[in-house]
Amino acid sequence: MVGVTRTDTLVHPLDNVVWSSLTGPHAHFAQGTAKAMRYPADVSPFAAIPPDPDASVWTALEDTVTPGEILAVFGAETVVADLPSTWEIAQRGEAVQLVATEALVTAPDPEAVVLGAGDVDEMVDLVARTQPGPFRPETYRMGTYLGIRRDGALVSMAGERFHPAGWTEISAVCTDPEFRGQGLAGRLVRAVAHGIRGRGETPLMHAASTNENAIRLYQAMGFAIRMRTRFFVLQAPGLSH
Repeated sequence: MVGVTRTDTLVHPLDNVVWSSLTGPHAHFAQGTAKAMRYPADVSPFAAIPPDPDASVWTALEDTVTPGEILAVFGAETVVADLPSTWEIAQRGEAVQLVATEALVTAPDPEAVVLGAGDVDEMVDLVARTQPGPFRPETYRMGTYLGIRRDGALVSMAGERFHPAGWTEISAVCTDPEFRGQGLAGRLVRAVAHGIRGRGETPLMHAASTNENAIRLYQAMGFAIRMRTRFFVLQAPGLSH
């Protein structure tokens, strides 16, 4: 995959995690062609670039977007260099990919509840207030999401996002500021990871490289950095193009 700082020399599904997910267990979400794919807009803003992309990916992606829509991609420096002038780079940065090691202790949490369609408004509100990363009204359909409530209100959550075969990403880890410092997020990460391991899969996570506190926490829990990659937030051509 282009744009990845590798820590090994073998081709691995996690080298292109979104592509591996949309061509694997999440194929039922895939929109697009073999040139480029994406999740439905109400599920996730992420698009998938094939392992050996060329400049035609932008034409392929443009066929899947609405004017001015925002998309996110991992590890696509080389092909982004050929980004047509009608597209714009809204944001760019570096992320780390972490995978669970044997040191990660997982366990179900007696206070955790499964979140679903009836909890979407609260989930979206919690994400808006805590900014753990992209979350759309149908994101919960990507996997199991767990939450902890206090006095009936959702105060912490974590769930499953990308799903390459044999792996599942833990994402949307967040806690209401008034309830931080109680270990709720860590408990939910362990609980979500417990379900992933129960399926015989390996948990993984992503974090912005600037989020040093989160990275240290995940490493202390038993995750290890596998690789570093770039991410781009792109705005598709607008109505004037």
